[in-house]
Amino acid sequence: MSYGVAVALQAAIYQVLVSDPAVTGLVGVNVFDELPGGTIPSTYVAIGTEVTLDRSDKTGTGAEHRLEIAVVSDVAGFATCKAVGVAISDALHQADLSLSRGHLVDLRFDRAVASREEAGTLRRLDLRFVARVDDGI
Repeated sequence: MSYGVAVALQAAIYQVLVSDPAVTGLVGVNVFDELPGGTIPSTYVAIGTEVTLDRSDKTGTGAEHRLEIAVVSDVAGFATCKAVGVAISDALHQADLSLSRGHLVDLRFDRAVASREEAGTLRRLDLRFVARVDDGI
């Protein structure tokens, strides 16, 4: 197994999200891998948890990254979260990610879970994507 592509994959996904006009039209610059200090934006995107599995075989080293991207909003109803989720899904669908290490074999949407948090004052949409990468080492 190689975990070597993890940083490159996250950086490429982040770059796609902050460069996509539909995503930035909805959340501006509020795409994070760690929330900033101070006032939290009303709606934001957070690159979240990840589970990585070995997918190496006799042809080379590889991994499957199960990535979660969260959309969090204090706007009433789920429409805002879902609109941002659609923009993220569209931006990453068949994205040709340029990685600084290794290469992307496949990136696909897996599932989404919508929930309420903090006594119902926040809406959250967790999107999971599965990326298959080849480290090439």
